[in-house]
Amino acid sequence: MRAVEFQEYGGPEVLKVVDRDVPEPGRGQVSINVAYTGVNFADLKARAEGYRVDALPFRPGLEVSGRIRAVGADVEGLRPGQEVAALTDGGAYAEVAVTAAATVFPLPRGVSPRTGATLPTVLPTAHALVHEVGRLRAGETVLVQGAAGGIGTVAGQLAKAAGAGAVYGVVSDAAKARHALKYGYDEVFVGPDFAADVRRATGGRGVDLALDPVGGETFRRSMDALAVFGRLVSFGNASSAEPWQVGQPELYPWGRTVAGFSILALARTAPETLRALAGRAFRTVSEGSVELPVTAEFPLAEAGEAHRLLGSRKSTGKLLLRVG
Repeated sequence: MRAVEFQEYGGPEVLKVVDRDVPEPGRGQVSINVAYTGVNFADLKARAEGYRVDALPFRPGLEVSGRIRAVGADVEGLRPGQEVAALTDGGAYAEVAVTAAATVFPLPRGVSPRTGATLPTVLPTAHALVHEVGRLRAGETVLVQGAAGGIGTVAGQLAKAAGAGAVYGVVSDAAKARHALKYGYDEVFVGPDFAADVRRATGGRGVDLALDPVGGETFRRSMDALAVFGRLVSFGNASSAEPWQVGQPELYPWGRTVAGFSILALARTAPETLRALAGRAFRTVSEGSVELPVTAEFPLAEAGEAHRLLGSRKSTGKLLLRVG
């Protein structure tokens, strides 16, 4: 089978198409004939920095859609030929992927494999940020970093559907701002000095909930944008800054809260909780209350071009690799 791997860290050019044996599922696993693979920022960090890479060569990719090829021992409720979406622990840039059955989800009725490939990481993550971890209440205000990206696009819609009083986004340029405004945002701020914009928009109060995948200085400015009793949820470190630290001086005076979320960590520690979360999140798509636009699609052999586009910070929505 064809797969895309890298044998050294570097730019998109280190991604190479290789021929590999078709993998077989082990106990508690399934193999999937891949139709589409989602491209995520974690894939870029793996290629450039070794994020979550145990050894080289390494095959990136965290989510796929397609049909189950085979099931391993002790797998129940899944069968060969079934259309599914799946979260993988790497290895999705390939014609066949193997993953734990616990993170394989039958596609909801009416959801195509192309749409299905956008679901495994983005939908449960956005749902958790707004509901399970962020605990948004009707009438509260929300601030989302990366509002034009995959998770940002969904988080804006989920927050609006949950009755948020106002949903604010932060992006890096005006084109992204125009894109984000189509997906639940009341106002979108451009550039790093968003804290002052938030204070202006909220009459000096700040927001009740802030969602940050960037870390570093952006994390600190998001803290500054919180209202009294405000909550910040960190779900990434795209800036590759030193891990954030928050203590009594930042939290006590305003009664603020900081939480974190990683869907990959949840898949390892609480897969049944993830299944329940994914079920709730996927229903928002099948019911039509959330839309996740695919804005670019590349053949598997052009994975490097997908990485270049995502790494340029000019992309919006979701990027896919077309495999099957």
